[in-house]
Amino acid sequence: MSDRLSRLFAPRSVAIIGASGDPSRIGGRPIASMLAGGYKGTILPVNPNRPEVQGLTAYASVGDLPETPDVAIVAVPAKLVTETVQQLAARGTAGAIVFSSGFAEMDEEGAAEQDRMIAAANAHGMRVLGPNTLGLFDLRSGFYGSFTSVFEGGMPSVGRIGIASQSGAYCGHLVSVMRARGLGIAAGVMTGNEGDVTLGDAIGHMVTDDGIDVIAVYAEGINRGDSFVAALEAARQARKPVVVMKVGRSALGGAAAKSHTASIAGDDTVTSAVLAEFGAVQAHTTDQMLDIAQLATRRIYPVNNTLGVITVSGGAGVVVSDAAEELGLAMPEMPEDAQKRLKAILPYAAPRNPVDCTAQVLNDLSLMGQFSEAVVAEGGYTSILGFLTYTAGSPTLSPRLREQLRLLKDKHPDRLYVLSVVAGRDRIAEYEGDGFSVFEDPTRAVVAIDAMGRFGKGFARKPGQKPPSVPAISLPDATPTEAEAKRLLGQAGIKAAPEQVCTTPEEAAKAAAGFGYPVVMKIVSPDILHKTEIGGVLLDVGDEAAVKAGYATLIERARAHAPKARIEGVLVAKQLKGGVECILGIHRDPVFGPVAMVGLGGVFVEIVKDVAFRRCPFGIDVAEEMIGSLKGVSLLQGARGRPKADVTALAEMLSRLSVVAHQAGDTLQSVDLNPVIVLPEGEGAYAVDAVIEIGGGDGH
Repeated sequence: MSDRLSRLFAPRSVAIIGASGDPSRIGGRPIASMLAGGYKGTILPVNPNRPEVQGLTAYASVGDLPETPDVAIVAVPAKLVTETVQQLAARGTAGAIVFSSGFAEMDEEGAAEQDRMIAAANAHGMRVLGPNTLGLFDLRSGFYGSFTSVFEGGMPSVGRIGIASQSGAYCGHLVSVMRARGLGIAAGVMTGNEGDVTLGDAIGHMVTDDGIDVIAVYAEGINRGDSFVAALEAARQARKPVVVMKVGRSALGGAAAKSHTASIAGDDTVTSAVLAEFGAVQAHTTDQMLDIAQLATRRIYPVNNTLGVITVSGGAGVVVSDAAEELGLAMPEMPEDAQKRLKAILPYAAPRNPVDCTAQVLNDLSLMGQFSEAVVAEGGYTSILGFLTYTAGSPTLSPRLREQLRLLKDKHPDRLYVLSVVAGRDRIAEYEGDGFSVFEDPTRAVVAIDAMGRFGKGFARKPGQKPPSVPAISLPDATPTEAEAKRLLGQAGIKAAPEQVCTTPEEAAKAAAGFGYPVVMKIVSPDILHKTEIGGVLLDVGDEAAVKAGYATLIERARAHAPKARIEGVLVAKQLKGGVECILGIHRDPVFGPVAMVGLGGVFVEIVKDVAFRRCPFGIDVAEEMIGSLKGVSLLQGARGRPKADVTALAEMLSRLSVVAHQAGDTLQSVDLNPVIVLPEGEGAYAVDAVIEIGGGDGH
């Protein structure tokens, strides 16, 4: 990370342009907060109308400052911002935090002025947070480059969680909730309009901050995908968990509607795939995000996560089991010998997993120690959840219960220990001080435990196989026909069924005879991409007479439904039988570039949307992982007496397609291979239909 960006986040001196003597005003609150928070750096108020501000010497202008500040907070009307930023940048100020609004969030004129302001700053190497930002804060240093009022409600405890948020108000909300929950915070960054400094920059800074162990992110939309991706990879390599609450759904543009893949690949879906790629975990609620962040501060991230449960309630065991199964978190049974031994100790216990030692533990607390030791030592689980409910809050039981649990943890310190407890804040703090993370709701506990395993897998991921070597194909200037699309993709090793474009009924009949019946017939036109919508596809054409009649039918339908369309003939193709239908596609995401999709065909993609996405390019191993993640993958693995499908061939096709998309550049808007017929193992996979959409090349 550059020195100037580092100084923006951790300045030794700060000027406040538009400083106010009123601590409740935008230009006054940062000064009041820093004075109260014990900021050790130099505070330089700038106000042409006052000799002093909140007890500090004030200066009339940027030019009058006695030293060049590391950072300047800009809290002046929008019309004065660019000039102010230019003056600061010329002096060598490393960074500016621009509170002022009235820029890109308003209209095109505001966006243009924002661009001018950022250009003026960057010309001198100065970085800008904002505009339209609530700024940033660091509880450790007492630097409050923010006008948020959240700290008026009390200071949160200092901890090791960093917050990166595109929304200032929501960051304040997170601080409020964390303060109430007793979660410690290190620092927070609110990126506002992201004219210069983005969410990726903020995450990247927190990765390099030794005082931050966990990064919680609130995102409405990702700008500059390369910076975001680089930050996630840096976090993964540094073993710093990133939990992201991504909100909002983007409506896709009209051009994207031409692509089946694009109609599924909304911004949120693609972002989710990118987060998973780098081992970041997506949260869907505030509580979920903070639960995960809270547990992540324990810094135990099991690679092969398994959950062992000790409970005083059979009902709670069912709740936990349901939650774990829904998440795919493994809960293996206890070893048979251990189950027999526990049954001998307490005949009416249920020792499988969850291990229910029943309410009898209230009469004999030694049972908790015996059962817990068996679960940890003999079950071998990486994560342990104890459902103790209000029992753990009992003034008479709590001390002895804590003693049993402490002995367990001290003997097996490498496990992740979580308790589901209902108790007062002071009692919970005692358990947390003993090294146990505490959640009231057991389902929330399971979600957080599952996230630790996903972090562990992400951190442990080794470099994958290299993408295959694929010849670069030369794309046309306009969207090609299906036949031309298949020819182009064939150059990259993406196979299609035997086919031929025919311009007469007789030629079509001859081609069909050569392929063998039955055949498929399709209209060929660069102006008709979705042929089925006009009846432009005929299946199971079984003899010469049917081929000739079908030729005439297709030409007639095309002229009736699209009279201005260019008709290049009729495609005759061998009809493949006995395979599994899949769909492969490419969608050019405006943030992350080309993204590949794979899914099961038919109802699985249309209704269930059983699909997987990944940024391009990638190797065959990643393609196999994507295919294996599909809910309907059993259809490819030989379910219900079907022969096993040639998944290897499908994975190779998907990987090759990802390389084609990566090499094609911005002009490739989308690719749809739908369906792809995956024949039985060893017989290959073939694209039956292909659409390549050429776009405008707007970059990403």
